[in-house]
Amino acid sequence: MAGSAATQAGGAALPQDKAETIYHVYDGGGVKATGPALLVRKSLADRVSLSAQYYVDAVSNASIDVVTTASPFKETRTAWDFGADTVVRDTTLSLGISRSTEPDYIAEAVSLDAAHEVFGGMSTVSLGFTRARDLVGQKGTVGWIDTASHWQYRAGLTQILSPTWLMSANFEAISDSGYLGSPYRAARVFGAAVPERNPRTRTGRAVKLRSINDTGKLVSRSSLRAEYRYYWDTWDIQAHTYELGGSKHLGQSFLLDVSLRGYSQGKALFYSDNAQSETLYVSRNRQLSTFRSTSVSAKLSYTWPGLPAGYDVKLTGVYELKQFRFSDFTDLRSNTPYSYKANVVQLYVSATF
Repeated sequence: MAGSAATQAGGAALPQDKAETIYHVYDGGGVKATGPALLVRKSLADRVSLSAQYYVDAVSNASIDVVTTASPFKETRTAWDFGADTVVRDTTLSLGISRSTEPDYIAEAVSLDAAHEVFGGMSTVSLGFTRARDLVGQKGTVGWIDTASHWQYRAGLTQILSPTWLMSANFEAISDSGYLGSPYRAARVFGAAVPERNPRTRTGRAVKLRSINDTGKLVSRSSLRAEYRYYWDTWDIQAHTYELGGSKHLGQSFLLDVSLRGYSQGKALFYSDNAQSETLYVSRNRQLSTFRSTSVSAKLSYTWPGLPAGYDVKLTGVYELKQFRFSDFTDLRSNTPYSYKANVVQLYVSATF
């Protein structure tokens, strides 16, 4: 937001027609994922905006879990998303359907959202939900071994407080049931490897606050944003996420965006690096352990000059460096607390018309 917050006010409108292609690379912790994505959005008679996205991930996995309990592997994940948006007076209604497939996993989801503008567009109230289902398989086993169901309910409020200040508050409630682990992951009990055993239900809550300020009076054509998110669930995990970022126009064609993000969480009730007693549930999933992560990212966008009004072409590059540090998850190869870095690169071209 390099302009004023007031410029975002106004009646509800359909998204612009758009086409976008992306190529991404993730490399860190023994995992490398690369692939393209394609997004197309087109409105019909200025009443409905339809969108479709296709995504491919070629994954080479030699993570700490894989190299210490199994053999490295390669697989391909494909995903597609379909969306439809329509505007009824000051309300935008959005429907989304998605499906992703892997050799041993299928995830399907449907979502519905409504965003209603009040007070002349100065406030936006949003409500939505997502219903998802997963089919879980295991290499070498015929058919699906189990299923998982997911529900997510969300509500939010976005408020323009002044011509240069916008704030938002969002709340999420998440409920999961079914098979919530991995058939390949092993836990440790008295130093011996055993299949992990997770509860079959999980309920979580999250609150996120966001502030965006136009700082053009201090630095021309610039803005700052700050975010905080708090998450807690019935597995006794509590997590905090902080983010601080800024944007600055460089000349007429370039836009630079930088951000710093921090995350920390406590371990689940049944997590143990090496359990010293037999319990009903036990897991050594590092994502359920106590850990911290930090990331620094930079995004540079170039807008093609001289195009007719209503047309826009952008070339964008993104680089992000992530650092993960685990407090109670041991690297069995060195018998020290595990940590790793990851590099993320995204290159994409987008055009609105």
